Amino acid sequence: MGESRTDWSGRKLAIIHTTPLTVEPLKGLALSLMPGLNVVNLVDDSVLPQLAANGGRVEEVRGRWRDYARIAEQLGADCILNACSSIGELCAQVQPEIGVPIVRIDEAVAEYAVARAARIGVAATLATTLEPTQRQLRAKAEQAGREVELVPVVASTAYQLLLAGDKDGHDNELAEALRELAADTELVVLAQASMARVVERFAPEERARFLTSPEPGMNRVRDTLARAR
Repeated sequence: MGESRTDWSGRKLAIIHTTPLTVEPLKGLALSLMPGLNVVNLVDDSVLPQLAANGGRVEEVRGRWRDYARIAEQLGADCILNACSSIGELCAQVQPEIGVPIVRIDEAVAEYAVARAARIGVAATLATTLEPTQRQLRAKAEQAGREVELVPVVASTAYQLLLAGDKDGHDNELAEALRELAADTELVVLAQASMARVVERFAPEERARFLTSPEPGMNRVRDTLARAR
Protein backbone atom coordinates (compact mmCIF):
# COMPACT_ATOMS: atom_id res chain seq x y z
CA MET A 1 0.00 0.00 0.00
CA GLY A 2 1.20 3.53 -0.73
CA GLU A 3 1.87 6.11 1.94
CA SER A 4 -1.31 7.87 3.04
CA ARG A 5 -1.47 11.57 2.32
CA THR A 6 -2.94 14.12 4.67
CA ASP A 7 -5.93 16.00 3.29
CA TRP A 8 -5.39 19.60 4.36
CA SER A 9 -8.42 20.99 2.54
CA GLY A 10 -10.59 20.85 5.64
CA ARG A 11 -8.06 22.56 7.90
CA LYS A 12 -7.59 26.25 8.55
CA LEU A 13 -4.50 28.15 9.68
CA ALA A 14 -4.67 31.73 10.91
CA ILE A 15 -1.44 33.72 10.75
CA ILE A 16 -1.10 36.88 12.82
CA HIS A 17 1.36 39.33 11.25
CA THR A 18 2.83 42.65 12.32
CA THR A 19 3.99 43.54 8.81
CA PRO A 20 2.48 42.92 5.38
CA LEU A 21 5.92 41.75 4.21
CA THR A 22 5.38 38.30 5.70
CA VAL A 23 1.87 37.68 4.36
CA GLU A 24 2.58 36.25 0.91
CA PRO A 25 5.83 34.42 1.78
CA LEU A 26 4.25 32.61 4.73
CA LYS A 27 1.04 31.84 2.88
CA GLY A 28 3.06 30.42 -0.01
CA LEU A 29 5.17 28.35 2.36
CA ALA A 30 2.10 27.03 4.15
CA LEU A 31 0.48 25.94 0.89
CA SER A 32 3.68 24.32 -0.37
CA LEU A 33 3.89 22.19 2.77
CA MET A 34 0.14 21.66 3.20
CA PRO A 35 -1.59 21.82 -0.21
CA GLY A 36 -5.23 22.79 0.02
CA LEU A 37 -4.89 24.37 3.46
CA ASN A 38 -7.17 27.33 4.12
CA VAL A 39 -4.96 30.24 5.22
CA VAL A 40 -6.35 33.36 6.89
CA ASN A 41 -4.12 36.38 7.52
CA LEU A 42 -4.59 38.99 10.22
CA VAL A 43 -2.26 42.00 9.94
CA ASP A 44 -1.62 44.84 12.39
CA ASP A 45 1.27 46.98 11.22
CA SER A 46 0.91 49.37 14.17
CA VAL A 47 2.49 46.92 16.63
CA LEU A 48 6.15 47.29 15.65
CA PRO A 49 6.11 51.12 15.64
CA GLN A 50 4.46 51.01 19.06
CA LEU A 51 7.12 48.65 20.41
CA ALA A 52 9.86 50.80 18.92
CA ALA A 53 8.40 53.82 20.72
CA ASN A 54 7.81 52.14 24.09
CA GLY A 55 11.10 50.28 24.41
CA GLY A 56 9.70 46.87 23.51
CA ARG A 57 7.08 46.59 26.26
CA VAL A 58 4.97 43.82 24.76
CA GLU A 59 2.49 43.95 27.62
CA GLU A 60 1.06 47.09 26.01
CA VAL A 61 -0.06 45.10 22.96
CA ARG A 62 -1.03 41.91 24.79
CA GLY A 63 -4.75 42.65 24.89
CA ARG A 64 -4.85 43.53 21.22
CA TRP A 65 -2.95 40.41 20.20
CA ARG A 66 -5.21 38.25 22.38
CA ASP A 67 -8.19 39.75 20.55
CA TYR A 68 -6.66 38.76 17.21
CA ALA A 69 -6.16 35.22 18.49
CA ARG A 70 -9.79 35.14 19.59
CA ILE A 71 -10.90 36.38 16.18
CA ALA A 72 -8.80 33.66 14.56
CA GLU A 73 -10.51 31.06 16.72
CA GLN A 74 -13.92 32.50 15.87
CA LEU A 75 -13.02 32.24 12.19
CA GLY A 76 -12.60 28.52 12.66
CA ALA A 77 -8.81 28.28 12.74
CA ASP A 78 -7.45 24.89 13.76
CA CYS A 79 -4.08 26.47 14.55
CA ILE A 80 -2.72 29.99 14.98
CA LEU A 81 0.77 31.01 13.88
CA ASN A 82 2.36 34.08 15.42
CA ALA A 83 4.59 35.46 12.65
CA CYS A 84 6.38 38.10 14.73
CA SER A 85 9.33 37.30 16.99
CA SER A 86 9.09 40.69 18.72
CA ILE A 87 5.88 39.57 20.42
CA GLY A 88 6.52 35.83 20.46
CA GLU A 89 6.42 35.70 24.23
CA LEU A 90 2.72 36.57 24.11
CA CYS A 91 1.93 33.13 22.70
CA ALA A 92 2.43 31.28 25.98
CA GLN A 93 0.65 34.04 27.90
CA VAL A 94 -2.43 34.01 25.68
CA GLN A 95 -2.61 30.26 24.98
CA PRO A 96 -4.66 29.40 28.12
CA GLU A 97 -7.40 31.74 26.88
CA ILE A 98 -7.54 30.23 23.37
CA GLY A 99 -9.01 26.85 22.50
CA VAL A 100 -6.72 26.05 19.55
CA PRO A 101 -2.93 25.66 19.55
CA ILE A 102 -0.75 28.74 19.01
CA VAL A 103 2.62 28.22 17.35
CA ARG A 104 5.45 30.68 17.83
CA ILE A 105 7.27 30.97 14.52
CA ASP A 106 10.76 31.14 16.04
CA GLU A 107 10.48 28.31 18.57
CA ALA A 108 11.53 25.46 16.30
CA VAL A 109 14.55 27.29 14.88
CA ALA A 110 15.72 28.14 18.41
CA GLU A 111 15.63 24.46 19.36
CA TYR A 112 17.58 23.57 16.22
CA ALA A 113 20.20 26.27 16.80
CA VAL A 114 21.08 25.40 20.40
CA ALA A 115 21.34 21.71 19.50
CA ARG A 116 23.97 22.42 16.85
CA ALA A 117 26.12 25.33 17.98
CA ALA A 118 27.64 26.88 21.09
CA ARG A 119 28.50 30.31 19.66
CA ILE A 120 25.41 31.64 17.92
CA GLY A 121 24.97 34.93 16.13
CA VAL A 122 21.58 36.60 16.49
CA ALA A 123 20.75 39.10 13.75
CA ALA A 124 17.87 41.54 13.64
CA THR A 125 16.98 44.77 11.93
CA LEU A 126 14.69 45.73 14.82
CA ALA A 127 16.09 46.13 18.32
CA THR A 128 12.71 45.09 19.76
CA THR A 129 13.14 41.63 18.21
CA LEU A 130 16.63 40.99 19.51
CA GLU A 131 15.94 40.51 23.22
CA PRO A 132 12.91 38.20 22.82
CA THR A 133 14.90 36.05 20.40
CA GLN A 134 17.86 35.85 22.75
CA ARG A 135 15.60 34.94 25.68
CA GLN A 136 14.06 32.21 23.55
CA LEU A 137 17.48 30.80 22.64
CA ARG A 138 18.68 30.88 26.24
CA ALA A 139 15.51 29.15 27.43
CA LYS A 140 15.84 26.41 24.82
CA ALA A 141 19.52 25.96 25.67
CA GLU A 142 18.66 25.59 29.35
CA GLN A 143 15.94 23.06 28.55
CA ALA A 144 18.43 21.08 26.47
CA GLY A 145 21.14 21.30 29.12
CA ARG A 146 23.49 23.17 26.80
CA GLU A 147 25.60 26.28 27.25
CA VAL A 148 25.53 28.84 24.47
CA GLU A 149 27.18 32.18 23.80
CA LEU A 150 25.03 34.63 21.88
CA VAL A 151 26.50 37.35 19.66
CA PRO A 152 23.79 39.90 18.83
CA VAL A 153 23.78 42.36 15.93
CA VAL A 154 21.11 44.91 15.01
CA ALA A 155 21.25 46.09 11.40
CA SER A 156 19.11 49.15 12.07
CA THR A 157 20.23 50.94 8.91
CA ALA A 158 18.78 48.11 6.84
CA TYR A 159 15.39 48.55 8.50
CA GLN A 160 15.39 52.28 7.83
CA LEU A 161 16.12 51.61 4.17
CA LEU A 162 13.20 49.18 4.06
CA LEU A 163 10.86 51.75 5.59
CA ALA A 164 12.00 54.18 2.91
CA GLY A 165 11.02 51.68 0.23
CA ASP A 166 14.59 50.76 -0.73
CA LYS A 167 14.35 46.96 -0.67
CA ASP A 168 17.60 46.47 -2.57
CA GLY A 169 19.43 48.78 -0.19
CA HIS A 170 17.94 46.89 2.75
CA ASP A 171 19.01 43.55 1.31
CA ASN A 172 22.55 44.70 0.56
CA GLU A 173 23.04 46.30 3.97
CA LEU A 174 21.65 43.26 5.77
CA ALA A 175 23.65 40.79 3.68
CA GLU A 176 26.87 42.57 4.63
CA ALA A 177 25.98 42.53 8.33
CA LEU A 178 25.03 38.85 8.19
CA ARG A 179 28.29 37.86 6.52
CA GLU A 180 30.33 39.74 9.12
CA LEU A 181 28.42 38.02 11.92
CA ALA A 182 28.78 34.59 10.32
CA ALA A 183 32.55 35.03 10.19
CA ASP A 184 32.59 35.32 14.00
CA THR A 185 30.11 32.57 14.94
CA GLU A 186 29.19 28.95 14.22
CA LEU A 187 25.62 29.69 13.15
CA VAL A 188 23.52 32.81 12.70
CA VAL A 189 19.85 32.94 13.65
CA LEU A 190 17.79 35.51 11.77
CA ALA A 191 15.44 36.96 14.36
CA GLN A 192 12.75 38.12 11.92
CA ALA A 193 10.84 36.08 9.37
CA SER A 194 11.01 39.01 6.96
CA MET A 195 14.82 38.66 6.80
CA ALA A 196 14.74 35.16 5.33
CA ARG A 197 14.63 36.23 1.69
CA VAL A 198 18.03 37.93 1.99
CA VAL A 199 19.95 34.69 2.55
CA GLU A 200 18.12 32.98 -0.31
CA ARG A 201 20.48 34.72 -2.72
CA PHE A 202 23.58 33.34 -0.97
CA ALA A 203 25.40 30.32 -2.38
CA PRO A 204 24.21 27.03 -0.83
CA GLU A 205 27.38 26.47 1.22
CA GLU A 206 27.13 29.99 2.64
CA ARG A 207 23.38 29.77 3.17
CA ALA A 208 23.88 26.75 5.42
CA ARG A 209 25.43 29.03 8.06
CA PHE A 210 22.15 30.91 8.54
CA LEU A 211 18.97 29.73 10.23
CA THR A 212 15.65 31.33 9.40
CA SER A 213 12.38 30.79 11.21
CA PRO A 214 9.70 30.43 8.48
CA GLU A 215 10.29 26.86 7.33
CA PRO A 216 10.95 25.28 10.76
CA GLY A 217 8.04 27.28 12.14
CA MET A 218 5.69 26.13 9.39
CA ASN A 219 6.84 22.54 9.82
CA ARG A 220 5.85 22.90 13.48
CA VAL A 221 2.43 24.11 12.31
CA ARG A 222 2.11 21.09 10.02
CA ASP A 223 3.00 18.71 12.84
CA THR A 224 0.55 20.47 15.15
CA LEU A 225 -2.29 20.24 12.64
CA ALA A 226 -1.50 16.60 11.87
CA ARG A 227 -1.69 15.68 15.55
CA ALA A 228 -4.97 17.54 15.94
CA ARG A 229 -6.77 15.47 13.29
